[in-house]
Order: sequence, then structure tokens, then C-alpha cells
Amino acid sequence: MDVAVNQPLSNGNMNSSALIFLGTGCSSAVPNAMCLIQPSDPPCHVCHQSLSLPPERNPNYRCNTSLLIDYSPTGEEHKYILIDVGKTFREQVLRWFTYHKIPQVDSIVLTHEHADAVLGLDDIRAVQPFSPVNDIEPTPIFLNQHAMDSLQVKFPYLVQKKLKAGQEVRRVAQLDWKVIENDCKSSFVASGLEIVPLPVMHGEDYVCLGFSFGKNTKVAYISDISRFIEETELYISKKEGNQLDLLILDTLYKNNSHNTHFCFPQTLEAIKRLQPKRAYLIGMTHEFDHHRDNEFLQDWSKREGIPVQLAHDGLRIPIHL
Repeated sequence: MDVAVNQPLSNGNMNSSALIFLGTGCSSAVPNAMCLIQPSDPPCHVCHQSLSLPPERNPNYRCNTSLLIDYSPTGEEHKYILIDVGKTFREQVLRWFTYHKIPQVDSIVLTHEHADAVLGLDDIRAVQPFSPVNDIEPTPIFLNQHAMDSLQVKFPYLVQKKLKAGQEVRRVAQLDWKVIENDCKSSFVASGLEIVPLPVMHGEDYVCLGFSFGKNTKVAYISDISRFIEETELYISKKEGNQLDLLILDTLYKNNSHNTHFCFPQTLEAIKRLQPKRAYLIGMTHEFDHHRDNEFLQDWSKREGIPVQLAHDGLRIPIHL
């Protein structure tokens, strides 16, 4: 299905690290519920087909965008770094943590505070050790100040440090909140992996973060973008001597435009401009049919000399980070 790009990413000796795509769909996910409860005539092929196969053989079933970094620099101990915890997080755990035998989450990194990136935070308790009195080590969670301010309102019980007088203990996810900068020059370390924030515009009134990581294989993950900020583009551009080994990039609609997301033409234009060695696309609506559109991308990749494919939920890529 994805022969051209499903090879391990390595610039030397391989280790046991990997990238696992927990979700590759838009905020409303795929199938689109309206296509099922009010079907068109003929029915939407992608949405109806996406319910007809088991998840490991079902690339048109897409949960909210989320990436799990399985980081194992020595090939022995593994640390699991989760980028975004959206509305479909519990489903992603049931589908892909079990399938790939992921035992826990060691760190969380948030791109922004929209629903498809954060509304699964309550379910983090399901992947933490059980304690009726919350006597466990909190999971570090990295986010910018705007997201922190918003989540204090959305999830006050997850942010609260101490119980108020007379307040009863309730079992909730234990999180250690760490504010990071919207700045390519201000890296941070999550579970031993150095990560660089990549601020981008997600609509002209909103800064969202992508992330770059990997010393041996340079990766950039940008799930929500409508326009590159110049500093960020320079940081990941081949023209500036900063060629990426892998770019994971937003593409919402196939044929239309959108005010807060890249769509297919913009995504491909950005890839041509940045010149990564390889790219995967994420954030797709039901306009995209995985098999048909990857056939188009195979031809595009040959013409442009950059292997590009749609990612799919459950995809695991071995990588030397």
C-alpha cells in the first residue's frame, strides 16, 4: 500500500525507536457521522467503506491527529511521548496501544488547546497506574501559555495543585504542567528527547505549535497550519541547509481551501518549497480515499523526487532518533 515510504528511517545504525500514527483525521474524524445518519445518493464511499474492515486493514478510518513517539535511544528502555490527546484518545488506546503493545505514556506534548487536541486529557488516567488517592508520579505535559490558560478553565480539576478545604479526593489524571515557548530557539526535553517548538499560524489570529525532534533523523510534525511563520520555515528548509528527513504535514481538504488549515494544493506546494527527503500527510477529511489518492501521490512523488504518501491510523515507522 505504502511501499515507497514505509521503509525504516535511518541515517546509520538502527535502534528500536519508532513513530506510531494514532490518528490521521480531521477534528470531526472519519467516517463523517452525517454521511452515515443522512446518507447521500449514492452514499459517501469513504465513510461507508471505513466501517467495513477491521482497523489494521482500514486506512480510511481516521481518528483525531495524534503521534506517539516510541523513544529508545539504547534499544533497551522505551519512553512513550504522546503528541496531542484529542476527542478520540480512548478509542486510539483501545485500537493502537493494544495492537502495538504500548504499556504507558511517559510524557505529553500539546500543539494547541482546541478540542481535537485536548478533550481526551481526562482519559489519561486510564493509562496511568491506579491509585484511589492519586498517589502516583504525575505525567509531564508540555504546552504553551495560551493553551495553559485555556486548560485551566476547561479542566480545572486536572490543573489544581491542592485540594480546597473540605474537598473530597477523586481519582483523576495526574499531570505535571510545563509551559514552553512559541520559539524555535527554545527547545525542551520530554522523556529524554530534545524537542523544538515550531510556531505556525492556524488561522491569522492563532499561533499553533508544530514540533521538530531527532538528532540522527530530523523529523518535523505540523498538524494544524494555515501559514508558515518565516522563522519556522527557515528552520526546516533545505534551502537554508536544514533539510528534514521526514515532514509530517496537515492537509484538510482535497479540492477546496480553508482559512485555518493547509489543503492538498497548499500542502504539496509547501513540500516542494521545503524539500524534505520524505513526507507523510495527516488531518484528512472524508474527501480523501487512502488507496486512490496514494496512487496519485506515487506519480507526484516520481515527478518531484520527494516520496509523499497519506499516513493512516496505526502506521508504525521504525526510526533512528
